[in-house]
Amino acid sequence: MYIIMLGAPGTGKGTIGKEICKKFNLSHLATGDIFREEIKKQTELGIIADKYISKGQLVPDEITISMVESKLDKLDDVVLDGYPRTINQAECLKKYLESKGKSVTAVVNLDVPDEDLVTRTSSRIICSNKECGASFNTKFMPPKQEGICDKCGSPLIKRKDDEPETIRQRLDVYHKNTEKLIEYYVNEGLLFNINIDIYCENVKEVTTAKAVEEINKRR
Repeated sequence: MYIIMLGAPGTGKGTIGKEICKKFNLSHLATGDIFREEIKKQTELGIIADKYISKGQLVPDEITISMVESKLDKLDDVVLDGYPRTINQAECLKKYLESKGKSVTAVVNLDVPDEDLVTRTSSRIICSNKECGASFNTKFMPPKQEGICDKCGSPLIKRKDDEPETIRQRLDVYHKNTEKLIEYYVNEGLLFNINIDIYCENVKEVTTAKAVEEINKRR
């Protein structure tokens, strides 16, 4: 089973994607996490990726496609979070899966108004302990102790790509490029849309339930 998570930055692709993984026993492959780890290690890939990500731009296809396919070589049954983001990436993924006798099962598109995304994402803070990876929000889900992770006690930090100016740049890039994938996957008969109210108290549970119901119809 291969599930693709679509949606602008900050829609909750990572959170909902991980919940879907739990429900169907899938692996979670997030390109953003991979790039951030490479940037932290200052690898060749990380240095190149940081030049684009820090400006709210997409990493070039040739770099991203090669990286994702090398990861998929080692995995079966995956939720793809942050990939594909262009039509070219989508077509390369389709060809790659066909070569393995596989195909995309469903595409989950999370829809949130832009201004809500700026508010939500600019107030996000994450655990500095990579092994923990917990995420909090100063407006919607604050930690019990300010600046400290509830789960492991490590300091909480703000990602530099979560600044409002960078978020708006990322949203602009998304609307100009990635949103074209919606039409692509509609034509493929794979996409379903979930409208999200970020102010709903149990938004994660409601969104996950809708996603699971639709995925089950397509299995």
